[in-house]
Amino acid sequence: MITLMFNYSRNIKIIMKEAMLWSKENGNIRCNLCARRCLIQDGKTGFCLVRKNIKGKLYALNYGKLISVSVDPIEKKPLFHFLPGSMALSIAAAGCNFACKFCQNWEISQVYREGTQEVVGEEYTPEEIVSLAVERECKTISYTYTEPTIFFEFAYDTSRLAKKKGLKNMFVTNGYMTPEAVEEISKYLDAATVDFKGSANSKFYLEFSSVPKVEPIFECLLEMKKRKIFIEITDLIIPRIGDKEEDFVKLVKWIHENLGSEIPFHILRFFPHYKLTGIPPTPISLMEKFAEKAKEIGMKYVYLGNIPGHELEHTYCPNCGEKLIERVGFFVRSKLKVNKCPKCGTKINVILE
Repeated sequence: MITLMFNYSRNIKIIMKEAMLWSKENGNIRCNLCARRCLIQDGKTGFCLVRKNIKGKLYALNYGKLISVSVDPIEKKPLFHFLPGSMALSIAAAGCNFACKFCQNWEISQVYREGTQEVVGEEYTPEEIVSLAVERECKTISYTYTEPTIFFEFAYDTSRLAKKKGLKNMFVTNGYMTPEAVEEISKYLDAATVDFKGSANSKFYLEFSSVPKVEPIFECLLEMKKRKIFIEITDLIIPRIGDKEEDFVKLVKWIHENLGSEIPFHILRFFPHYKLTGIPPTPISLMEKFAEKAKEIGMKYVYLGNIPGHELEHTYCPNCGEKLIERVGFFVRSKLKVNKCPKCGTKINVILE
């Protein structure tokens, strides 16, 4: 149900949509969209600041209010093994259910924590987004830049329409969706990039992202695997506070054992930003060391991100080492025509157009 409210003092139409995935509990509302599972009193919002209890119903205040709409290479997500070389229409609404002190997109993800009171963004309908994707010849709609969970209802409605038009849908997510949310969106979600920070160290997440526990991210990944959503994983390595080798090894071993050796794994370089400007960029030598560790554990497709021109931004055959997909930054220079190595015939975990 969509509710229209009118702000007569400013003559602005405000669109709210009744939220998905909530229940009543002792006179309050339990939001079951993300793993915080906020218990929200009447007139209050959850941690994300965009889902509000209004007289016993939960509403998405930001439905259709997009802060960014642009066309990107799919590799920017990063998504290297899903329709490589194609373009994605990327959309985002303002806000986040994390409060990362190092966020590269903090101007839009943390806008409400920085004091903005009104819901920001330009109004779009799902139909307009799908039409725009078709017009721009995009193969995919990417729900990205901020956490797609916080505009879940709009993403759900848009992805459903996109499927009917033959488009693919993908999330770039922090992985804090509940299993119920993954199940709900899985009917239309084709792929996801799940972003870890600091190799999933629980103390790091609490101190630098205001996240109480990391276990739900692993539960989300297992649910995605169960629902046959194509997964790629990133790990942001932050010097001094999120670069412990034992944490990195523990994370990679979990991925290898629970998701498999063929999951594309991206090690991302940190650059100082937002509230962490006093920490230097991640040493490339440390990232290369971690990449070797990941390969030793058994990961077949290991990449280094945010280092343009590095050899580990290309895709290689895990059997013979043949270069299969050549990249320059986010752009593909050459790619596979079939999902097999042309040199040795090894099957490659890649979805082609």
